[in-house]
Amino acid sequence: MLDAGKSTERLHSGNLSSGEDGGVVQKKKGGIRPIWYWIAGVFVILAIAGAVVGALVAKDVIHVGSGKSAAAVGDTVGDTTETAGSPSETSSPPVESSDGSDSSVDTPSSSSTSGTGTPTSSTTSEKSTSKPTATAACTTSDEIPSKEKGTWMDTTSWLDMTGFNCTFTDATVGGLPIVGLKSTWDDSKQANANVPALNKPWGSYASKPFRGVSLGGWLSLEPFITPSLFPDTSLVDEYSLCKKLGPKEAAKTLEKHYSTFITEDDFKAIAAAGLDHVRIPFSYWAVKTYDDDPYVQGISWRYLLRGIEWARAHGLRVKLDLHGAPGSQNGWNHSGRQGTLDWLEGPHGALNAQRTLDIHVQLAKFFSQDRYKNIIAFYGLINEPALALSQSDLILWTEKAFKVVKDNGFSGTQVFSESMRGLEPWQGTLTGYGDKLAIDVHQYTIFDNALTGLKHTERVNFACKAWTQASISGMNPASGFGPTMVGEWSQADTDCTKYLNGVGNGARWTGTFSGTTTPYCPTGDSKCSCDLANADASSYSKEYKLFLLTWAQAQMSAFEKTWGWFYWTWKTESAPQWSYQAGLAGGFMPPLAYQRSWDCSKTVPDFGSLPEFY
Repeated sequence: MLDAGKSTERLHSGNLSSGEDGGVVQKKKGGIRPIWYWIAGVFVILAIAGAVVGALVAKDVIHVGSGKSAAAVGDTVGDTTETAGSPSETSSPPVESSDGSDSSVDTPSSSSTSGTGTPTSSTTSEKSTSKPTATAACTTSDEIPSKEKGTWMDTTSWLDMTGFNCTFTDATVGGLPIVGLKSTWDDSKQANANVPALNKPWGSYASKPFRGVSLGGWLSLEPFITPSLFPDTSLVDEYSLCKKLGPKEAAKTLEKHYSTFITEDDFKAIAAAGLDHVRIPFSYWAVKTYDDDPYVQGISWRYLLRGIEWARAHGLRVKLDLHGAPGSQNGWNHSGRQGTLDWLEGPHGALNAQRTLDIHVQLAKFFSQDRYKNIIAFYGLINEPALALSQSDLILWTEKAFKVVKDNGFSGTQVFSESMRGLEPWQGTLTGYGDKLAIDVHQYTIFDNALTGLKHTERVNFACKAWTQASISGMNPASGFGPTMVGEWSQADTDCTKYLNGVGNGARWTGTFSGTTTPYCPTGDSKCSCDLANADASSYSKEYKLFLLTWAQAQMSAFEKTWGWFYWTWKTESAPQWSYQAGLAGGFMPPLAYQRSWDCSKTVPDFGSLPEFY
């Protein structure tokens, strides 16, 4: 590189010369002028040129990659994984901007993606070894590419930036965006002193069962968990809610829910309660939508990623749970659309089953990144496929799904549902996977007419005897599947909770559930009442709290004969018997999950004069 004096001399030949040391000598005419006058002139010219180029870039006349704006995301090493969408997929929906207007989407993307998620220029090779620079300041609205303005990728349109990286990037892994993720993570945290830190092996779940809770009703809506989102009986599920609200209002409503219903304080409290795992249900529209789906695409995706990072910050391991599949795998409201079963069977059943596999291709690629290897303990393939589905068809689909997830990089344990069949029918099926495939059973007494009417002491004994035996048998390949976990249970002893059986349906307990006329409470008559079950927890008697506490501990004791358990669910708006949080606050849940005052080896306590009919 030429030094400043000599380069200037060449630009202004005849007016300036330099000595051997680069110093300035007298001009031939006009006296002495410091060389920095001329340098200043050069910088003025360069500044003007830079301003012109900047203006052209801002208007997308000149296209640049997003590598610098995403510099905080991480190193770039790996193969390109950008995946094209199918013609039937819906692109990112517009998101209302801060001024209430919609932004146009008209400029094609100018970057591709590396295998680890860091964007690279579209003209670079698939392999790159560039290093990240210091985290840039938050991307401003005028820095968002016009293609992304007003979409859910536009960081400046996000309602809540807490816990997110505010630098825009359009980089993806498996076609799924990494925008919002920070470039570094810390796996040294442990949920409590009884379990290993995230960066240490858990060991055998068979000998060291996990204790966890689900974040139900957060990223996959369920009316009984958040009835405020379903103010009238025409709104029965997320499909009808989004249909009524329309794209802009649905996006606004749901993002407010995502950002407020579960926060980092919840993850902190979960760890403080002696729990060590969280199950995070989410639905397929976190990834993509199809045809005329009214669902809000993508916004829940970034909250899923933020939730995983908050779990990491508090040492909690995660079970991913695909809760709603294209077409609905069971026709229940928590799958997205009530009353429709069009998955595996039905008019579009085969298509929707394949779409689910396609979604797993993307999810598996994304969650195979190094940043997730220590924290994603379990990968759930699909939640509660309908009992009406052929078991042989379910087995074939599960085999395909396992291979898809494994072949796309995920090496951890995958989990499939017993689909309300119980554990015994799965004995001898899906063999040869070892500890890489586990079965998930959901244990409730309140959805079966033969069990709904159990008395309080009978209910506790049922958990201690029948469920304990079922857990032990299920873990034995000679009598069950083998690796087993209890993915859902609760403290509810009735099905009285509003909307629990679906919006507009009654309860088995009182004989008002669709298709029933006989009350299924222990007395089986007009005395059966939902008053106690639906009362505020502050009104619970000492006897009822003692029952609820004992009932919870009986189930914990039984389910720890498997790999472990997830309570359903962490919090609700108004259903305390379904809320771990409410149980802690009300004194009918053990303060620490690993320190309990009662277990099944002890005599069931006396619940005094607690009525059996409510």
